[in-house]
Order: sequence, then C-alpha cells, then structure tokens
Amino acid sequence: MSTTTPELSAEDLAAAAAAYGVIDHPSPLSASERAEVIAAPKFGTVFTDHMARARWTSESGWSERRVEAYGPLQLDPATAVLHYAQEVFEGLKAYRHVDGSIWSFRPEANGARLAASARRLALPELSIDDFMGSIIALVQADSEWVPAAPDTSLYLRPFMYASEKFIGVRPSTEVEYLVIASPAGPYFSGGVRPVSIWVAQEYHRAGPGGTGTAKCGGNYAASLLPQKIAAEQGFDQVCFLDATTNSLIEELGGMNIFAVYSDGRVVTPELSGTILEGITRSSIIQLLVDEGREVVEQPLALSTLQDDIASGAITEVFACGTAAVITPIGRLAGEGFDYTIADSEPGPITTQVRAHLTDIQYGRAEDRYGWMRRLV
Repeated sequence: MSTTTPELSAEDLAAAAAAYGVIDHPSPLSASERAEVIAAPKFGTVFTDHMARARWTSESGWSERRVEAYGPLQLDPATAVLHYAQEVFEGLKAYRHVDGSIWSFRPEANGARLAASARRLALPELSIDDFMGSIIALVQADSEWVPAAPDTSLYLRPFMYASEKFIGVRPSTEVEYLVIASPAGPYFSGGVRPVSIWVAQEYHRAGPGGTGTAKCGGNYAASLLPQKIAAEQGFDQVCFLDATTNSLIEELGGMNIFAVYSDGRVVTPELSGTILEGITRSSIIQLLVDEGREVVEQPLALSTLQDDIASGAITEVFACGTAAVITPIGRLAGEGFDYTIADSEPGPITTQVRAHLTDIQYGRAEDRYGWMRRLV
C-alpha cells in the first residue's frame, strides 16, 4: 500500500460529503452533557451522537450513504463476519485548531490503506473520495464533539464488515461500512514517559503471504494473548518477531518501531509484507530525512538491537502510531535478556520529532507537506 494519494479538490470533497445525507439524532446529548464528556474524554467507550454509514451489494455496488444516530447494529446469528472475520478498519483523528477549525492528518492515506486492506480481505474497495466524504460528513454533524483542550482530539474509526446472512467460506455479497467517533484525551496524561516492551518469541502476529499488511481484526486478535502474557509480567506492550526466522524485529501490536544510533542515524524495520505500513511511520521518516538525518529501512535483527543497546550504540528506541503518535521505549526485555534504554525521560530525537509532528497536526507549525486536510 502506498501512502501517496491523489489530491482531491474542495469541490470534490464537498460533493462527496453531500452524498452522505444527514438524519438528525432524535435525542442527542445536551450541550452540558456533551461538555462534561469532552472535559474528561473516555477514549473508545463514549461516542458522538451520530455515525456515518453506507451499504454495498454485489449487484448494486455502494449505496444508502447517510449520517444517522449512533446506535446498536442488528446482526443475524449467521452474519458472515461473526464466523469468518471478513472485516477491516482504520483509525485517524480530527484536531481542533486555535481558530476553531477542525482538521485531519493525511486522511487520504487512511482511505488508500482501507482500500488496500479491503482488497486483501476480499471486501469491496471504497474510493478515497467516498471515504473522505464519510469522514467530513460525520465530523460536520458532530463538530461540537471535537475537544479543544491541549493534546485532545476526536478519534475516528471507519470500518467495514461482511454483513451477509450466510454460513459459507466465500466472500460476502453484502457489506456494511460505518464511521464512529470517540473524544480522546492525551495519550500520556502525566506527560510523555518511556514504556516497557516484552519481545514475544513464541507467538507471531502475521506470516508471509498472510494479512500482516492489512488493518484487520484478526491481526490484533492474534496479538492479544502475548499482550496478556506481557502485561502479567509487568510490561506495557509486546513486540513481535518475524514468523520465518523468529529473529527479526517487526512491530508492536499496533505500532511501528525505530532505533536511534549515537551517530544520529535512525533504523526502522523495512516493510516486508508482514508489517503494517504506518502513516505515522512514513511521516516520521520524511521529517527525519528533511532534518538531515540518515534513515535506514532494513531488516533489524533482535540480536543486533540487543548488542547495540548494550554497547551504547543505540541511544533511543521509540514506537509510533495514530493513538500515541510517538511512544519512547525505556525497557526492552524477553526470555534471557533485559535492557534499560531510558529510565524516565524520552530521548532528544524522540522528543524533537514528536513535537514537530504534533505541532503540524494541531496547527502550531507550518504544514510544508500538505498533510493536513480541513474538515470543518
């Protein structure tokens, strides 16, 4: 999947959003109730008044686009997704800038990745302009839900699933697409802090020819047991190795990983077909290169990482993804090894690139790349 996407005009986006007709919520939260929720966001548990929706059938294609009241879905027990996990999803944020406008970071790239994931799971592809239309229409309908406090945002979760009532191993002939939204507070409520990582050597999240490059629930389900094992040992996250040699660093359960060397060089595992192509990852690479740093995408052996941390050649390690943006890694451990990289504070390069990226997202720095897209 390439994050290089076509430029859509304002007219194209307006038409795409208008295709999602708005059905007003009959009893939305009051302004005071909404303000209370936004003041203390509960990410992933409290959702806005509305959701965007569209339906696909093999006979008619995409239709029934609308924004309607957020509410439960009615699924037949034989609904295909419940039996064969044919579904994909995305994750992105809407940011309120100081002038009250609302923006998103590289949303077209999320649309392109959703289409690539859908293709791998034998689901219909939603065009990028249709994807953008659903995002814009929902955020416009629920614009009052986008918080304005520092480091807060509205998290957007587009997803599609096989909705046909049918038990049989074949692609579904009916698909539902939805976008829901949840106010999100700062990922690090007490300030950015290094996290501890357990390297899983018995379990893998994906293998060659599998769904590692697709953003689908099965990859995350495969990560839950090793994540549970890591948590039971006091670790924050788990890091996976490749399934072929069990020796190469791939990614965390939902984040890409970078290692910073003492000479300023930065290394990240190359996209191998089993690693999700992160949009935050590609953005960080661009920022680091433009700062004059050498960024190397290559296979990264666990043994190399261990040796270079032990010798001091690696001075910082961080992970990246939509939710936390950049997360410093302070401790890396696994069977037979345990290394401390940072005790309490993120390293200078981690801090610098995180600040640069978030400043662009929140409108505090110039967007020289055209990454931000105004939604409202």
